Amino acid sequence: MSEKHLVVQGATCKCKFSEDSSKTDKIKVKSQSKHFGNDKGSNKLIATTKEIGQTLENNTFGKCKKQPAGNSFLPCQAVITQWSNFYEKVTLSNQGKILLEDSKATCPMGTPDCIEIINHGQTAEPGEQNFKNISPMIHNLINPMVDVREMYTQEAKHEGIKFNN
Repeated sequence: MSEKHLVVQGATCKCKFSEDSSKTDKIKVKSQSKHFGNDKGSNKLIATTKEIGQTLENNTFGKCKKQPAGNSFLPCQAVITQWSNFYEKVTLSNQGKILLEDSKATCPMGTPDCIEIINHGQTAEPGEQNFKNISPMIHNLINPMVDVREMYTQEAKHEGIKFNN
C-alpha cells in the first residue's frame, strides 16, 4: 500500500485471539482533544500511541482464546499496553505518535501485535482536485447526469473583477 491513512476515533479493531473472529471494537481517543482527522472540521480525533489502557468503546472482543475456562473461554478484557507501526515523524501535543491503519496493539493476555486495525475510521470526501483528475468517461459512468467535458471546454469569464493597473 503506497498511501497509509491515519487512524481516528471510531476506527475498528479486532483481536486475533477472539473466539468469534467477527467480533470487533472501536477506538475511543482519550489522550488528546486538539487534533482532528478528516478535512472540513470533522469531529474525529486522531488516535496516538498514548491510547493505552481501556481505550476501546466496549473494551472487549468477546471471549479470549488465551483464557481457557473448562470447555469455554473467559471474557476478553481488552487493555492496550503498547502500539507498534506508528508514524514516527510527527509528535502531537500529547507527546504521542500518530497511529496508521497498519498499526498494531499489544494486550497483556495475547502476544505482541495481537490487536489490529481493520478500518481506519476516516470518511472519503471528494474534493475539486478529485474531479479534475478523473477521466471524463469514468465520471460519466459514475454520474451520467453531468457531462464533465463541458466543464473543461468552457472558458472562465472574469466579469465583475476589477484590476488595479
